[in-house]
Amino acid sequence: MTENNLQGLLEQASETGARRALARLGLDDASAAKDMSELRELLSAWRDAKRSARKAAIGWVVRMVLALLLIGLAVKLGLLGLVSQ
Repeated sequence: MTENNLQGLLEQASETGARRALARLGLDDASAAKDMSELRELLSAWRDAKRSARKAAIGWVVRMVLALLLIGLAVKLGLLGLVSQ
């Protein structure tokens, strides 16, 4: 068997294996490229939503800590009596 024959056999086997793998995943039809593009967009949107939610949660935690510090400072300085009068 020559090197060219071996290379041709390997290419044919790899193409057959790739087709079988794509068929098992349901990506062997004409709309597979569009489906993959949509999945990538969906994954990107999910990552953006997670990032935004994380930033919002951190922002709320920081605001609550600052509010508690201000309340603690007001209690320490006796400023709460001014509010109730």
